[in-house]
Parts: sequence; C-alpha cells; structure tokens
Amino acid sequence: MTDPSERALVPFVSVENMMRLVHETGLDEMLRRLAGAIEADFLRWESFDKTPRVASHSPLGVIELMPTADGTLYGFKYVNGHPKNTHTGLQTVTAFGLLASVETGYPVLLTEMTLLTALRTAAMSALAGKHLAPRGATTMAMIGNGAQSEFQCRAFGAICGIDTVRLWDKDRAATEKCARNLAGSGLTVLPCASAEEAIEGAQILTTCTADKQYATILSDNMVGPGVHINAIGGDCPGKTELAPGILDRASVFVEYPPQTRVEGEIQQMAEDHPVTELWQVLAGKAAGRKEAAQITLFDSVGFAIEDFSALKVVRDAIAGSDHYQLLDLLADPDDPRDLYGMLARAV
Repeated sequence: MTDPSERALVPFVSVENMMRLVHETGLDEMLRRLAGAIEADFLRWESFDKTPRVASHSPLGVIELMPTADGTLYGFKYVNGHPKNTHTGLQTVTAFGLLASVETGYPVLLTEMTLLTALRTAAMSALAGKHLAPRGATTMAMIGNGAQSEFQCRAFGAICGIDTVRLWDKDRAATEKCARNLAGSGLTVLPCASAEEAIEGAQILTTCTADKQYATILSDNMVGPGVHINAIGGDCPGKTELAPGILDRASVFVEYPPQTRVEGEIQQMAEDHPVTELWQVLAGKAAGRKEAAQITLFDSVGFAIEDFSALKVVRDAIAGSDHYQLLDLLADPDDPRDLYGMLARAV
C-alpha cells in the first residue's frame, strides 16, 4: 500500500535517469522489451480507446497529444515535430509522457519521452519487420541518417537479426555520424554515395527523413520485388517519402487507418486505397507476407498504444530502482474538501 505521505508524489524519470535505465538494462534488451510490450498490447487492440492524435499545425511544424486508455490505465504523450529546429541546435522531436490510474485519475508516472520515443519507434519498426520482412533478411538500407537512424539499425539487428546496414543521407555529415555511432555495435556498416547505392542488395528499406514536404526518397523504379519497406518519415499532413507507384504495387500495413490516411504515405492515395491493420496480422486475423516476390510496406506514423506500452515498460523497470525522483505534483490537503485551507495554512 502507498504511504499516505507519498500518495500525491509522482515518480518522474528524467533524461539522465532514462539513459541510466537503458544502459543498465542494455539497449538491445530494452528494444526487445518494448517490442514485446507493444505486441502484447496490439493483441488486445479492441480493449483500448482509440483516436487520431490531436494536432496543432503551423508552417514550421506540429505539436501533438497522443492519448489512449485500456480501462485500468490512461496514458498520453506530448510530442512536437519541427524539422528546422536542427538549424538552431534544437531537436526536431521532443516529447514527454504520463501514465495515470483510471480509478483515481492520479498520475503514476511522468517521464521524458524524447529518448523513449526513439526507442519505441525503432522497436515498433522491427516488430512489424519481424512479421513482414523476407525470411532470412540480413541487410537493411537506412535512408535518412538523423536522430532516429541508429535506433532503427540497432532494433532491426536485435529483433530481426540483420547484420548489415547500408547508410545514405543527403547530408554526408549525418551519415558519418551514424556510422561512427554504430561502430562496435556488431553490425557491418556501409556508408553509400546515393540512395540507389544504399538499396543495392538490401531486403529491408527504411526511410526516415525530416523535411516537411511531399518528397520522393524512393522512386517507383528503385523498388524491386520481394523487399520490405519501413516508411517512418511520412508522419504528418503534407509530408511523404515514397512515389505513389510504390504504394500501388505494395501490400500496405498500417497502425490505425483514421490517423495514417491523414498523416502517412497513403495520404497521397484515394481514401479507399486498401490497407491492412498490423494488429490483425499479429493476432492471426489477416495475412502478412504471403509470397517471396511480394512488396510489403509498413506505413508507420506512430500511435498512442505504442507509447502506452512504452510507459508501462518504464513504470515496471524503475520499480525498486533509483532511476526516478518523486515530484510534488499534486495538491494533497488533509481534508480533500479544504483546498483553500491548505493554501491559507501554508503562510
């Protein structure tokens, strides 16, 4: 039972403590835990409240809230996406999240989610790849070598067993950064001079660019049969990475269609363009990869249930540890009807 003197104190995981937690757990193990938690929650998909994220768009970026609940716990994430931030030394994406008890409404966890979002996004990509990528895939092209790229490479190594990554970014310094960070990871890292070179011999193609624009990172003639495309950069209205012809040839898998049709690659397509919800594949209710020559596409924009899963992983991981601090976040008067009296006595 919670000590009454601490019932209004909320565990808070700072960036420093999140890094300590990941290092203590091990990066590969943390990625596997996140993927396992997401898969378990996707298997009970119908028990969750679901809504597209609440977005406030501006010419410079977007600020979003991503809520969900399962009847016992409520979770939300605050996240922004501002591609031009890097020009002034700021992160493109920052985030924090909260987990609360449905019974009382009291928060049970507040945490940074900039790092955690990178981890859960990579875990989600690799989870989809485990079910959709060609059997025995060993090589991934990582096109776009920004803040997400190393996490993606490590997740596909830890969860899907790839051993080689081929890197390309229009900014050569980004590729050099990614290659440097992946040194010693156990992956063979091959910097490439073009996107076309990067996809040579790769069975998995991951695209993750930041610019908020309709772009063609992969043109139709670049994508041959039998590959799996992990498209994670087209994540808001007006931002895509793939030529429409690829979408016409591929079997498209999504998280939550009402959100993906607005923000994903399929925003380019007709509203009735066929898609399969990934939770149905995980639950055995729909087929994933059916044949070797099939092109599979995970059109990922991120969904609140994934953040909910990640929040639970962190809640469980910090139990009994010193990887958090308690915040005096909630008023807790001796008499719950006497909030004013608590204020007055504080003098």
